[in-house]
Amino acid sequence: MIGWRKLGDWSGTGSLQTPSFETATGQLRVRWRAAPAAGTPSSGLRRPFRVSANSAISGRTLEVAVDSPAPGSGTAAVSIEPHEMYLVIEAPNLEWSVSVEEAVSGTPAQ
Repeated sequence: MIGWRKLGDWSGTGSLQTPSFETATGQLRVRWRAAPAAGTPSSGLRRPFRVSANSAISGRTLEVAVDSPAPGSGTAAVSIEPHEMYLVIEAPNLEWSVSVEEAVSGTPAQ
């Protein structure tokens, strides 16, 4: 049976690099939401939203989890080698939230 273990939750306005965290399985689920920041015009401007998983050892991009041309929400699957990593969130003029969960296998507790 597959379950999900939370690795982190972050939210903010604008771009951010998260603290490092470790994935033991490399099978991740990234839930995201992005909306125009308060006080910014809601029409006529493109506000791309991007979330990339980067190696905490080398800094290189391991995978781009979200690359949305506009605000919105969704869930992305990421499959990488187990790694110490961090997220880079690029969100100009956006309020956003991101959560990362890791797939774990096991049996339900009785």
